[in-house]
Amino acid sequence: MISISNLKKEYKGIPVVDIPMLTIGQGESFGLVGNNGAGKTTLFRMLLDLVRPTSGEIQINGKNVQGNDEWKSYVGSFLDENFLITYLTPDEYFSFVGELHGYSAEDLKTLLAQFEELFNGEIIGKKKYISDLSKGNLKKVGIAAAFIGQPQIVVLDEPFENLDPTSQIRLKELIVHEYKNRNTTFLISSHNLNHVTETCNRIVIMEKGKVISDLKGGQEALAELEVYFKA
Repeated sequence: MISISNLKKEYKGIPVVDIPMLTIGQGESFGLVGNNGAGKTTLFRMLLDLVRPTSGEIQINGKNVQGNDEWKSYVGSFLDENFLITYLTPDEYFSFVGELHGYSAEDLKTLLAQFEELFNGEIIGKKKYISDLSKGNLKKVGIAAAFIGQPQIVVLDEPFENLDPTSQIRLKELIVHEYKNRNTTFLISSHNLNHVTETCNRIVIMEKGKVISDLKGGQEALAELEVYFKA
């Protein structure tokens, strides 16, 4: 589904991503871990055609993401607050994104109902601008919006950051149970090794822009990750 070949990104001649080859199959829950500066967010930004590679390419379903808008109809994403329209309320923002995907008001209500526990009564119907929300609630709005349109691929950068423990658990349940069972492909970066091993069936370690290790998810992967990052 996703194919990366000879991908490089350099800033002032310094490589920040250098991946000769990487493929991510349909229905995989793909975790990306690494210390700050590893190139994780840059990789996601190139995948979403927000940053142009210095060389190489990323293909989704056999087509380069650059110069091709077809993939945008089935890829949902949330990387940071810049994805949001902060002068809208969450209700207005969800309606706007829903209209882009051809959702009726009832369809949108049905989809958002799946996030009711995650929202915890703090998002819908509060008439509060997105700009006035806490960091955690901003994250919840962005994540929920990424699922509008029933995307085949969902890209989330640090989705558990700023969420309280209860919300972290509820988000993991959504990913593992609600969406993983629908054969959705997930790409998730996280600094939290426990979260990424619990939600992802494949985990890649990046360091200084390179893929260092490609692991099968689960408790064995957690042990390997802990050994690696302790070294």
